Amino acid sequence: MSRRTEKNVGLIGLGIIGQRVADNVRRRGFHVFVWNRTPRPYPNFVGSPAEIAELCDYIQLFVSDDEALLEVVQQMKQSLNAHHVVMAHSTVAPHTMRAAAEIVQRRGAQLLDAPFTGSKEAAGKGELVYYIGGDEAAYRRARPVLQASSKEIIEIGEIGQATTIKIATNMVTAATVQAAAEALALVHNSGLSLDKFATAMRGNGSNSGTLTMKLPKMLEGDFEPHFSVKHMLKDVQIASRLARSYGLNLAATEAAHNSLLEAARRGRGDDDYSSLVQFFFPEGPPTASTGNATELELQATLSGLEQQEAASPPSAAEATAGESLAQEEVQPPAASAEEAVSEEIRDGEKTGERTAPAATAEEAASEETSQEPVEAKVITPESKEDVGREVETVVNGTDKSEMAASPGVELPVETTPADGPPEEEAAPPRGFLSRLFGKGMDY
Repeated sequence: MSRRTEKNVGLIGLGIIGQRVADNVRRRGFHVFVWNRTPRPYPNFVGSPAEIAELCDYIQLFVSDDEALLEVVQQMKQSLNAHHVVMAHSTVAPHTMRAAAEIVQRRGAQLLDAPFTGSKEAAGKGELVYYIGGDEAAYRRARPVLQASSKEIIEIGEIGQATTIKIATNMVTAATVQAAAEALALVHNSGLSLDKFATAMRGNGSNSGTLTMKLPKMLEGDFEPHFSVKHMLKDVQIASRLARSYGLNLAATEAAHNSLLEAARRGRGDDDYSSLVQFFFPEGPPTASTGNATELELQATLSGLEQQEAASPPSAAEATAGESLAQEEVQPPAASAEEAVSEEIRDGEKTGERTAPAATAEEAASEETSQEPVEAKVITPESKEDVGREVETVVNGTDKSEMAASPGVELPVETTPADGPPEEEAAPPRGFLSRLFGKGMDY
């Protein structure tokens, strides 16, 4: 067994983020030892969390959820002592973070509440942002390890407070994508091309790093996971529970929660959370350059041409010339407005485009007042009680033999640890979200 030194860093959880952090810490000259619930062909892979604690004074935890954090801490607590600083990077409930810290502190060690922001690209570049809560002396000792995978470290306060900030920032992130999906649906159903909205947002004050990264992917229908539906669902569920404990009604968060829950039920838990746009474009978003001409717009164009022709009647000389030309060359009969539009529709069907038929001015006015809006699935907030019953029904309505394939949430704590799964392989079921999606998760 390798000798324990100040340069030894243990990392538990080799998922999307954890493995990239391990790579960066190793590149910065630390001796990295790792453990993952599912064995991985990674250097210095050891046999248990306890062995990590025996080898390393600094331990980073990138496990998936509340129960995984508590179980991993329990598994290694007998090997902890006053030399250890445990950095808990999972997004969990604040009370769970405080409970984990108490287990560690009973052994004389210190735990830092250290959630982060940044996707897998930021993790790969060593550009995460950590929020830190906990003992200041422990933070000063662990700072070089945190700097190895980050571009910024923000001190927040006490244990649990950094986690609260992380939950709050993810509320904004989830609501931003929910609002963007709704805005795209409105723009499309108004007959405008989606690229116009994307262009407008680039110079809009409400634009953000989230929209800069997610909006192009939403338009392309590219939902490769950078931050998955199941992870964001977990975080907004924590936010909803916190809000209820404070007597708050967070409508935007509840709307995002309902959309994420429905996406999970439809089997999209592993997709990026920006896939919420699929509620409005179930067959995929149209190309950004394609707009939909409405009947009213087409009628306005035809009416304008008719008015122009009526305002400029042909002169006698033009009429005579026209009759003479008609005698020399036989012209095809002019189609009526309705026939022209029908032909345009047939041509559009050949090219994959369809133009709405023209109508008379009276029909257009009638159509404008009577036309029903295009149906689009809009996820509306549900009452707290309804959401609670809905979630409970999803869980309790399925027997355990079917849990891995059925959506459900908030199951009782189990005793098997979990951490981030590798990107390319599934992990055994565990935890309330593991049961929802049939595999482990990484954060």
